[in-house]
Amino acid sequence: MLQIRVKGLTREIVSLTEQMGFEAVPEYRTPDGTRVDIAVLKFDEKVLAIELEASFKWFPQRLLYDVVKAYRAGFPEVWVVSNFKSNPGWIMSYALELGIELRILKEKEVIERLKARLARL
Repeated sequence: MLQIRVKGLTREIVSLTEQMGFEAVPEYRTPDGTRVDIAVLKFDEKVLAIELEASFKWFPQRLLYDVVKAYRAGFPEVWVVSNFKSNPGWIMSYALELGIELRILKEKEVIERLKARLARL
């Protein structure tokens, strides 16, 4: 199964995030009018932007857009969840140039990675 469970995964992420003392905002509206699928915040501090990419169509372009949205909104890190094989190529180095940490994760690994990431904060 390549498609991700967007609604179910969003609920799981929000629940875990809140259990760990953070706030998760689905469909977070950025100052420039774009939306981040899930914003993880701690006392209004932007911790992590999570984008759920259910389609492979235009994936490199979507990945670039996700990085730009996170950067412009002030997030230090963006995770893109997709079950498709991806080769981010130059987009990974571009994210680093912007000072954004970019991770591309599969659906099955997101919850455990998120738990570990939030535990370190």
